[in-house]
Amino acid sequence: MPSRISAARRRKLAPPRNLPVPVDLIFEKLLPLYGPIEWRPRYNALDELIFTVLTQHTSDLNAERAFDELRRRITSWEKVLEADVLDIADAIQHGGLANQKSVRIQKILGEIQERHGQLELEFLKDFDVEDARTWLTELSGVGPKTAAVVMAFALGMPAIPVDTHIHRVSGRLGLIRKGTTADDAHVMLEKLIDPDDRFPLHVLLITHGRQICKARRPLCADCPLVERCPSKDTLI
Repeated sequence: MPSRISAARRRKLAPPRNLPVPVDLIFEKLLPLYGPIEWRPRYNALDELIFTVLTQHTSDLNAERAFDELRRRITSWEKVLEADVLDIADAIQHGGLANQKSVRIQKILGEIQERHGQLELEFLKDFDVEDARTWLTELSGVGPKTAAVVMAFALGMPAIPVDTHIHRVSGRLGLIRKGTTADDAHVMLEKLIDPDDRFPLHVLLITHGRQICKARRPLCADCPLVERCPSKDTLI
């Protein structure tokens, strides 16, 4: 994000005041349902980045199948970088949009090699949050959500990835302003939530979105936050 930001933009990205559902209450009500929450890396940072690219426009299950098949057929990222793009596409076909994703993956790997000199991203652990985010989002096809996933899940950094579940639930609970885009929600939520609380809140909100606060037919009667939820009258 640019260091100089207009007053109007700053106001737009400010979190709402007087939250109808305070963050402390979310933890109080949802931790007994979905906790305890413990951070542990799923992949190293580069693996996480490529896996996240594969999740775009498909399910995690399909992305996992595509990722595993790619690693089985082409055994290092150095070899993926040098491979025929058609071979990459064939390996990741389970993830959908294989032709587009194969080109994107190879381009990302090439940019990391050119900028860093080797195919790894663990060096970003030594960056502060905003510098790491900037480095990642300067890669082709890497937006705020993908960067935040890598930072939160592989590097242990206090970022909040905003997927469709997080965007929907945080909007319904009034944590973000009405009409806030997913990209802006990253900024707004991180301004609102203490760094140490960002990863567990992400897990709580995404789990709540999958199990109770669903896009269609949310199970409001089962929601422990329903009494304070500003959207309850439009959902029930």
